[in-house]
Amino acid sequence: MTKVLFLQGPPSVFWRELSDGFEAQGIDTKRVNFSFGDLLYWRKRGAINYRGTLRRWPRYLADLIRREAITDIVYYADRLPYHRLAARVGRKLGVRCYAVEFGYLRPDWITLERDGMGRFSHFPDDPAAIMKIADGMSPPDMKAKYAHTFEQEATNEVIYNLASYFGRPLYPLYRSDKYYDPLIDYLSWLPRMVRKRHRLPADFFAENAPKTYLLALQLQSDYQIRGNSQYRHLSQMLDEVVYSFARHAPDKSRLVVKQHPLDNDMEGWAKVVARIADKHRVKGRVLFMEEGELAPVLNQSAGVIVVNSTTALQSLRANVPTIALGAAVYDIPGMTHQGGIDSFWKTPEPIDQKLLTAFIAAIGATIQVKGNFYNREGRKLAIETIVGRIRDGLVNEPGAFVPVPPRLAWKRLPVPQEQRSGSLLPAGLELPGKEIFIGPPEPALATVRVNDGSDKFR
Repeated sequence: MTKVLFLQGPPSVFWRELSDGFEAQGIDTKRVNFSFGDLLYWRKRGAINYRGTLRRWPRYLADLIRREAITDIVYYADRLPYHRLAARVGRKLGVRCYAVEFGYLRPDWITLERDGMGRFSHFPDDPAAIMKIADGMSPPDMKAKYAHTFEQEATNEVIYNLASYFGRPLYPLYRSDKYYDPLIDYLSWLPRMVRKRHRLPADFFAENAPKTYLLALQLQSDYQIRGNSQYRHLSQMLDEVVYSFARHAPDKSRLVVKQHPLDNDMEGWAKVVARIADKHRVKGRVLFMEEGELAPVLNQSAGVIVVNSTTALQSLRANVPTIALGAAVYDIPGMTHQGGIDSFWKTPEPIDQKLLTAFIAAIGATIQVKGNFYNREGRKLAIETIVGRIRDGLVNEPGAFVPVPPRLAWKRLPVPQEQRSGSLLPAGLELPGKEIFIGPPEPALATVRVNDGSDKFR
C-alpha cells in the first residue's frame, strides 16, 4: 500500500494541494516541517515538526519510514541538505524518492524525476537510448498556457524565506540552504531600483555587426552551480571562458555576458566581468548585459555557453550551437558541443535536430509534467499527472532510468584563494554553504555522509 512522505516543497500552495490529490485517490500522506516557512505553507493537521539537528536527521527519518510504513518520498530541490540525506536513506531502505523542481522545459513544465536531477539524474545520456524512448511518442505540448507573474513567484519566495528566518526560535536547529543571509539578499535589491542598468549598445544589432557569442550567467546561489558543476564560484567559470575566448575565438568577435534576471547584484558581476576581460586584454570585445530580451541576442549568436542553464534548451531549439560546462541533462553527444571550450569558438559541433526532437519528446513523457506551481489550472493539471505517475510507478518510464546516474563523473575545482593578490573574488569573501561540500564528513547514518564526493548508487 502506497504512503507518501512530503519533505520541503516550493513556496506555494502546490505542495499542500498535491497531498490532497494523493489523499483523494485513497493514498495516505505524511509531512515533515523543518522551518516556520514549511509550517506556514502546509497548514494541514498531522504534520511532524522536526527540530533535531541535520546530523540526527537520517536516523530519525529511517525510524519514521519504518514506523509509518512510508513507501515514497517527495521533495522539492534534490540538493537541499535534508533531501540529499533523505535520498541516501531511501535507497538504503528501498523507499522510492522523487525530486520535484521547475521544469527543464519552460515555461509551463515541472520536473519529476526519481532520486535527483542534473548530475544525479538517471535519465540516459546515450543518443540511441533516447531515440528508442521517443520512438512512437507524440511531441509534447510546448504552447504556454499557465502563466504566472514574477510578482507571484517573488512574493511567495520572500514570505517563505522571511518566515523561516524570523521563525528560527521555533526551529532553532534548522539548517537553511541559503547562500546569502535572506535579509541582506532582499535588501540588496533596493539599489537596483534606482541605479542605471547595463544594456547593449544601440548599434549592437547592426547588419555589419561582428560574430557574437552569448554566455548566460546563472545565480551564484543556485544549486545547479553549487551541486551540479565543478565551479565553487562563477568567477572561476568566467575566467576560464574569457581566457579561452581571448586565445581561440575569431578575431574581432565579441562575447556578451548576460546576467540572470533574478541576480541580487551581491556578486557585482559587471565589475567582475570587466576585471576579467581587462586581465585577458579583451575588454573592448566583452559586453555585459543586465536588461534586454534574450531572444534577439540568441538569434544574433554564433554560439551559446552555459554551465547548465535551461537557456541551453532555447538555444538548441533555435539551432544555435551550444556548450554546457557543467552537468546538464541535455549535455548529450549530437546535441551539445563535446570538444571543449577552446574548439567551440571556431568549430562548434552541429545540432542533430532529429535527436533534439526525440530528447524533448522523451523527457516530456518521462521526467517532465505539464503544469505550474503558481497558476491554479496549471497546478490542477500537474497534480493529476504527478499523482498518477507515482501511484502507477511511471516516473522515468518508459525506459528513462539508468541505475547509476550517467553524469556523476566530475572533479570540483579547488577553493579560490581569496586573499591572493589578483584574486577574482573580493578579499576575505566567504562562500556560504560551502560546508555542505567540503570539510570533514558528518557521520549521519552508517554509510550516509555529507561530503564532497558523489552520492553512492549501488
